Amino acid sequence: MTGVPAETIRELAHAYARADRAILCWTLGITEHVTAVDNVLSLINLALLTGHVGRYGSGLNPLRGQNNVQGGGDMGAIPNKLPGFQDIENDADARARFEQAWGTPIIPKYGWHLSQMFEGMERGELGTLYVFGENPAQSEADSKKAQELLEGLDFLIVQDILRTKTADMADVVFPATASWCEVDGGTVTNSERRVQRMRKALDPPGQARDDHWIISELARRLGHDWGQPTLEEAWDECRSLSPMHCGMSYKRLEELGGIQWPCPSEDHPGSMYLHGRLWDDEESTQGRKAPFSVTTWVPPIDELSDEFPIRLTTGRRLDSYNTGVQSNLYSSPLRRGETLDLHPADAAKLDVAPGEVVTITSRRGSVDAPIRLDTNLRPGLAFMTFHFPDEVDVNLLTIDATDPKSGTAEFKATAVRVEKRNGADREAAGVAGRAAGK
Repeated sequence: MTGVPAETIRELAHAYARADRAILCWTLGITEHVTAVDNVLSLINLALLTGHVGRYGSGLNPLRGQNNVQGGGDMGAIPNKLPGFQDIENDADARARFEQAWGTPIIPKYGWHLSQMFEGMERGELGTLYVFGENPAQSEADSKKAQELLEGLDFLIVQDILRTKTADMADVVFPATASWCEVDGGTVTNSERRVQRMRKALDPPGQARDDHWIISELARRLGHDWGQPTLEEAWDECRSLSPMHCGMSYKRLEELGGIQWPCPSEDHPGSMYLHGRLWDDEESTQGRKAPFSVTTWVPPIDELSDEFPIRLTTGRRLDSYNTGVQSNLYSSPLRRGETLDLHPADAAKLDVAPGEVVTITSRRGSVDAPIRLDTNLRPGLAFMTFHFPDEVDVNLLTIDATDPKSGTAEFKATAVRVEKRNGADREAAGVAGRAAGK
């Protein structure tokens, strides 16, 4: 089922269970599957079973792939929560507080996540899209289908710091600032829940404007004049409505060098770790018990077959960033362009050599890329990135099957075949792995 020897699994499980302190960290490798949520719940089950929760040096940590992903979720950039992870449907008290502050009713109904938005476009139920710091034309699975749906929109707005493929398709583009260095104010939250201040180091180029100015000005022109609130005023409103941010004034954030939420009051130091209540001696202060979850094994949707015998997984390399819009603007001594990474045994079976350009085909499309050997892969598993979509659009291959709970597409499990090309081209793809002196 896993390809990992049973004895290795047993050894690791016992070492984890017996450790004085242990942390489980994960990235998109386990969440970009149709079993994304169940995969994480399985890790939570393991941590609960062994007691590695609610204690200093033990816990679970989903490592974020981009700066301030944690902060985006904290601020309500998810379809079922208000800022501070307050539930839109089930928390009537929270809705009442926001309605009073904002002067408008909040419909107690969950919105759509990204995959559901594309499903809505396909059904003709979503005709206008405001894309904020995202490049779905190239980052979505089955990118050909995604681009067709974006082209079919009635109206597309893009707000970004660079001209993306999605911006090229837009009816309106708002040029925004790189808020981490071009805006004085605002906050950022990292993977350890630490909220920190941002500082301006550079003036923004051209007519670029900060995100909060664009949104405030757009609201004014649509008949809702909010004035021009400062970022600190916006933050103070947020912490008046989000109990876990309540004690994080700009003054305290500066004095303490950042604070970890939850921080419910201005005399609270912040929380180094979560769920410590589970170990309280008094049952009355332990709160709700942490539940175990039942999960079942589900195979990848894109099945391997005689026609598509190789499992392709996609991911990132150290020198590049997502669809390359930012990182491809500068050179890196680590960058080598896109390759199809194979185990040497697979390359020998296919009669292909390092640097040889081959055709990679899935049930959705084909791309060409040079071979690179990597002994760290197991036979039958191939690897590519999505960093160079203008040269090799790897997401033409990936499947848009999604996890029913999170909506995450199954980028990590595509069935492909690899074929030689006539008059095979050669490029400097190289060899990687321990056998090559890595």
